[in-house]
Amino acid sequence: MLYAFAVATVLITLAELGDKTQLLALALACRYKAWQVLVGIFGATLAIHLLSTVVGQLVGDLIPKKVLAVATGLLFVGFGVWTLRGDSGPDDDGATPSRMGPIMTTAVAFFLAELGDKTQIMTMTIAADPAAVLRAFGTAGPAISGALASVGLTAKNLTPAGSFWGVWMGSTLGMMIADGLAIVVGSVLGRRLPERLITRISGAVFILFGVASLASAFLGQG
Repeated sequence: MLYAFAVATVLITLAELGDKTQLLALALACRYKAWQVLVGIFGATLAIHLLSTVVGQLVGDLIPKKVLAVATGLLFVGFGVWTLRGDSGPDDDGATPSRMGPIMTTAVAFFLAELGDKTQIMTMTIAADPAAVLRAFGTAGPAISGALASVGLTAKNLTPAGSFWGVWMGSTLGMMIADGLAIVVGSVLGRRLPERLITRISGAVFILFGVASLASAFLGQG
């Protein structure tokens, strides 16, 4: 279990650096309190990586990628418009940009952004065979394997149950490490930028991700 946990933690942390979900975490942390974003992302990550580890491949076969991309894009555009309207609505007291609240807004947005993302795909790949994934990483793979072996972590005697728990928990931890860095940066920026500007940036980020998802659905493979 510890071997799968370590492999998943290292690879998912690296994969998440600079990813769109890390940028989303930064944007959310500019608008909401750091602990609210952290809790929301933690809940979404637990759910999506459980899905990835257990039934990710099955779901991928049942739901066409184009349908998933269109649904995600529309929902993100809706989040963006909702956020921007919350900035100027006559009944808005500035405390909460949506009826779901910061934690649920973060969780839903992050869950949608992670669907079909490279970290979700990598989690499914690691769950299939942690050792094989490292072998596919060129020169970095043996280096990581050697480092793990030096502390007594190898793929020997790795059971399916151990792999399941290790990959699920490790991929979740990897996401929290990378996105935790983004939350720290976002929190610092949030204290230094005007609230109206933060709202507009957050709304723009949501809409940008939504448009990108719709573009990939209609301009990519049909």
